[in-house]
Amino acid sequence: MDLVATRKAPVPSALERQADDVVAEVISNEQANAEYKLLVLRADPIACLARAGQFFNLECPPTQADKPFFRRPMSVYRADPAAGRLEFLYKITGVGSRALASLAPGTRLRALGPLGLGFELDPRWRTIVVLARGVGLATLAPLAELAAERRLGVVAIISARGPGQALSVERFTGAGAQVELVFDSDGSSEPVNIEAKLRSLHKNQRADAFFTCGSNRLMLLMQRLGGELGIPGQVALEQQMACGLGMCFCCVRKFRCGTTTVSRRVCWEGPVFDLQEALSW
Repeated sequence: MDLVATRKAPVPSALERQADDVVAEVISNEQANAEYKLLVLRADPIACLARAGQFFNLECPPTQADKPFFRRPMSVYRADPAAGRLEFLYKITGVGSRALASLAPGTRLRALGPLGLGFELDPRWRTIVVLARGVGLATLAPLAELAAERRLGVVAIISARGPGQALSVERFTGAGAQVELVFDSDGSSEPVNIEAKLRSLHKNQRADAFFTCGSNRLMLLMQRLGGELGIPGQVALEQQMACGLGMCFCCVRKFRCGTTTVSRRVCWEGPVFDLQEALSW
């Protein structure tokens, strides 16, 4: 196996990263829509200093039906250090998420984080474009708010099967983003239509950088256009993990680096990577 490559910029050491294994308390764990649930935790304010794109490794409680062994990585949907609150948006897909869905208010669990490297914003940019669907929007909503804090414009293209599955619309509009909704139900989410939107934004000088998460098809579209039009970008990747600290090498994936491929740990060198270096999954 080849050596694990790092980012172009130095990767902070474990001592330089502000992460801890804290005991958090469930405030609520309710349906956000028909498919996704929103888990709200009360945690130490230091743990709530999470940056957009970072994640936590959450303890999954055993239930009568399931006995999860490993924790599950969850992107931070909202972090409020003043209130000591963390929020996670998730979909029930397997043993771990079923266990998380069983958490009742008042229950305590361990949360390791914040982990990983988040998004980076160049102060020379004026407007960024975010494109995602499903739970990928949970990762990009905090990015839109970070961009707003830094006086950057945001165009958010939100893709979903239909209006009932669209997520985070209020979060993006609340951050001042221009929201474009595209749906499978009316065909507006077809790649050819999204590509036309992206090209129009670039033509009107409203696409200084591309950001995406959650969809291989959308990542490849932005990657191709970014390469053609000279637009930089970043992608937040989802991956199975065990430790979340780069020690177990469970989350290693291949990345493009010049004319060769290298192996990187999604939890440690990411989960946010250069858009042009990510490979299809």
